[in-house]
Amino acid sequence: MKIRKILPKDNKAVKEIIQASILEHGAPKIGTAYSDAATQAMYEQYQKPRRTYYVIEVDGVVVGGAGIAPLDNYNGNVSELQKMYFKPEVRGKGYGKKLMMTCLERAKEFKFESVYLETMDNMYDAQGLYKHVGFKLLDGPLGDTGHFSCPVQMLLKF
Repeated sequence: MKIRKILPKDNKAVKEIIQASILEHGAPKIGTAYSDAATQAMYEQYQKPRRTYYVIEVDGVVVGGAGIAPLDNYNGNVSELQKMYFKPEVRGKGYGKKLMMTCLERAKEFKFESVYLETMDNMYDAQGLYKHVGFKLLDGPLGDTGHFSCPVQMLLKF
């Protein structure tokens, strides 16, 4: 298992992983990462300031990814853990925690005060991982990510 920054050649694989995961969990295409413009061009999206997207490779194949970026449409020093998705065959192996910790360290390097995330209510394993590292449930969304179909919002303060 290798964690590295996204490259242009990874766009197709990352898009497919994100979209397949969303459909697998029965989430809608609209109001989720499925239809984000960023999902169509992940490498390009993460070349902007204070953003990084990482992929996980196993035997040279991209099997998942996650990123950190400023929270959209929010007036404050809050980052967002973005587009953390994995192929089913690599879930439960600890890769998610390692990748998330890499993203959280990057958020600290970028001097963010906290990390926000949105997820689906039936992504129980993901929510358990987030709670395990200290994320707390919120009563509603922060900012406006356009992910109005994601009913669970969480925040981790540094």
